[in-house]
Amino acid sequence: MGLFGRIIVGLMPLTPKFVINRVARRYVAGSDLESAIALMQKMTVEGACFTIDVLGEEIQNISEARYFVDEYSRLIDEITVSKIDANLSLKPTAFGLLINEEIALENIEEIVHKASINNIFVRLDMENHRVTQPTIDIVYKMQSRGYYNIGTVLQSRLFRTTDDITQIVDHLAGLTDIRICKGIYLESSDIAETGYKEIVDATNSCIDLMLELGAYTAIASHDLPIINHALESLKKNGFKPGKPDPRTNAGESREGKGEGYEFQFLLGVRGNIRRKLSAGGHRTRVYIPYGTRWYEYSNRRLRENPDVAWHIVKALLLPWTNRR
Repeated sequence: MGLFGRIIVGLMPLTPKFVINRVARRYVAGSDLESAIALMQKMTVEGACFTIDVLGEEIQNISEARYFVDEYSRLIDEITVSKIDANLSLKPTAFGLLINEEIALENIEEIVHKASINNIFVRLDMENHRVTQPTIDIVYKMQSRGYYNIGTVLQSRLFRTTDDITQIVDHLAGLTDIRICKGIYLESSDIAETGYKEIVDATNSCIDLMLELGAYTAIASHDLPIINHALESLKKNGFKPGKPDPRTNAGESREGKGEGYEFQFLLGVRGNIRRKLSAGGHRTRVYIPYGTRWYEYSNRRLRENPDVAWHIVKALLLPWTNRR
């Protein structure tokens, strides 16, 4: 699919915006907070919970970060009033991480503090390798200040990730909460796996390690080889859907979380698999992005990973295979 994806990306500048919008509607909740809340209320009947992302990252000026602080603050208010089972997903570069780390930390702490008061969990999204360690360090700093409602994402394709898992568990013990995903950023072969099988194998190894070490394990994948491996690994570790976490080295169960693990899916992708897992008693979470920057988000995701183009074309031509 690589060549096909690159062709699609090459044609993007010639593609009318309304066509991109038609594709994006499957994967983005809308341009405003009200659209995201309405969609989550509709999807709640499917047994899903949510993590919400305000679209935008890598700001050019530190003053731009204020928009994200204010919007996430509004989002916390709406989640609290509507009583939706939802977490927050933050991209550290949207808060100024690549411009001024101290100000970025202050901005993120403002959101984490308000979320903590309202018993809402905050997930720091993992961007490319430039900010891997700084993102992990933010989690350490927030928890050292008494905020235990925060975790991060790790990308299994990076060679460093198994070491990161071990070090985070050593540092945070039962408060370790990690979303593991393959990673959409196409990193170079000197720091990351680049082949599909190798990335799948790396992801499966990370899942096994997280479960072994007692980490809360959020499995974010649409790949059946990974989902099936995760189900088998959960079974080997004594997990049963709807039952308490069997591990003696795990942290206490928390409101809004599964019993030691959960499955996570992007909005608009593998809805049939998600619903099947939910019906089987597994906690499933849907990633809900929204915001005015949906066009930039769609273009950026295609540029970073042209193979996504196949999933988009499939969704357009064979929509019944990929319901939300």
